[in-house]
Amino acid sequence: MAVATAVPRAGDAARPMTSAEKRVIFASSLGTVFEWYDFYLYGSLAAIIGAQFFSAYPPATRDIFALLAFAAGFIVRPFGALVFGRVGDLVGRKYTFLVTILIMGLSTFIVGILPNAATIGIAAPIILIVLRLAQGLALGGEYGGAATYVAEHAPNGRRGFYTSWIQTTATLGLFLSLLVILATRSFTGEEAFREWGWRIPFLVSVLLLGISVWIRLQLSESPAFQKMKDEGKTSKAPLTEAFGQWGNAKIVLIALFGLVAGQGVVWYTGQFYALFFLQSILKVDGYTANLLIAWSLLLGTGFFVVFGWLSDKIGRKPIILAGCAIAAVSFFPVFKAITANANPKLEQAIEQVKVTVVADPKECGNLFNPVGTRVFSAPCDLARDFLSKSSVKYATEAGPAGQPTVVKVNDMAVPFPVGSPAADFQKATTTALQTAGYPKANDAGIVKMSNPFDIFRPQVASVIGLLFVLVLFVTMVYGPIAAMLVELFPTRIRYTSMSLPYHIGNGWFGGLLPATAFAMVAQTGDIYYGLWYPIVIAVATVIIGLFLVPETKDRDIFADLDAPAPAPRR
Repeated sequence: MAVATAVPRAGDAARPMTSAEKRVIFASSLGTVFEWYDFYLYGSLAAIIGAQFFSAYPPATRDIFALLAFAAGFIVRPFGALVFGRVGDLVGRKYTFLVTILIMGLSTFIVGILPNAATIGIAAPIILIVLRLAQGLALGGEYGGAATYVAEHAPNGRRGFYTSWIQTTATLGLFLSLLVILATRSFTGEEAFREWGWRIPFLVSVLLLGISVWIRLQLSESPAFQKMKDEGKTSKAPLTEAFGQWGNAKIVLIALFGLVAGQGVVWYTGQFYALFFLQSILKVDGYTANLLIAWSLLLGTGFFVVFGWLSDKIGRKPIILAGCAIAAVSFFPVFKAITANANPKLEQAIEQVKVTVVADPKECGNLFNPVGTRVFSAPCDLARDFLSKSSVKYATEAGPAGQPTVVKVNDMAVPFPVGSPAADFQKATTTALQTAGYPKANDAGIVKMSNPFDIFRPQVASVIGLLFVLVLFVTMVYGPIAAMLVELFPTRIRYTSMSLPYHIGNGWFGGLLPATAFAMVAQTGDIYYGLWYPIVIAVATVIIGLFLVPETKDRDIFADLDAPAPAPRR
């Protein structure tokens, strides 16, 4: 039987949370954890999926295609927000996020049983990309529905606390996906996991789907939406009303650039770029990197609720903007400290070893390659691309016209051999770099965990502590954001209006951050240069938010339920 709740009344903020409200939060949060689990499985296993479904291509190309398919899920999220946001404002919150969870769950399960390219050929990657697009569309509709549903059950004065539980779900979903992958890898062994064991985390999702759907079926419609629907006050054209009328469209834009863009880049820097930085730049092995991130998430997740609760006391705006500002001024020192602790020899080499690419400027092109599809052929570009992927800090110096490209490592010169394989140049350059002080692959000084509880050694504890600081920034900007977005928009178009800026800010500004930041690193030869991407956006959000975003914590989101429906536009 569905659990029915009434529209919250004045004075409800003083009472304890009811059992019905706890069930609403639990059901909404559990389903959203499951959706994020599904979404992040693909990203965590992109390399293996590339080998399974894009096996007709060379390894580097198949990895690129696998990552592009992952990015496609981020790109379509705003379109899912439009489609399901409209349905949510027309039909209802409950039924819309039942549909989104079914689409996400079934898409994930099908990936687990989908034959690979060796079995069904080109159909395998095509079906995979279609499933990935379906996941992105579903996620675009899920978050807005869950946040709106919980907020419309929460009393005024406690909305930040109630919705903050939803804010834990993305981190918990990532954490759960990492745990299931690590457990499966340990059970099957690495070789079997790459062959068939990778399917298990996808197949397990069908059990989580069944539990989540069953729990959500026990819930009733949001009381605020149900009251508006019973009185015939729901919007007949949510998209037109939300984005076609400047009064509301202006708020959508302010929410995007004055709140969500900064929140998105701080979040993705703290959780995803940090993981990428550990593995791809500091050369920490995948097992250790995932465990380090998992521990930082475990220690930090509770602060989503802390900052959500605090936003009910002092306001949403100061916490979110302070999180963006503190993160912007802290990213460089924190990431440099992570390098010093996780790979100390690399940090020393960056400071002490001078590496210069001397080449004819006409031979040096633009290395900006955020989607990884460009193929470089000029010796200068090949040299710089190799150095950036080797985490080497370098400068580019103009040489005489027609002069062959030379890489100088302190006083040692390594010419790029014309007509010889690039592998010969890479081997000679690697030898020169290691002689000068750059660490070898799997250097003993690189942080390494022998088991999940190997956290008490100073080096490991230091890295986890620094990653925890990044997660703390994430909780500051993300904990109160759902409540604030809900409070900015009226009930009749709330689902549609809040979903679009959220998914543009997180799906585009945030989701494309790792690839863009690494492209900036490759272009400049500075392993920290990619941090300017989140810093600039976070600072812009602080400035815009400071002047244009209103404080919303004292707004009564139920006041519009008693107002007459707006007259249709002619």
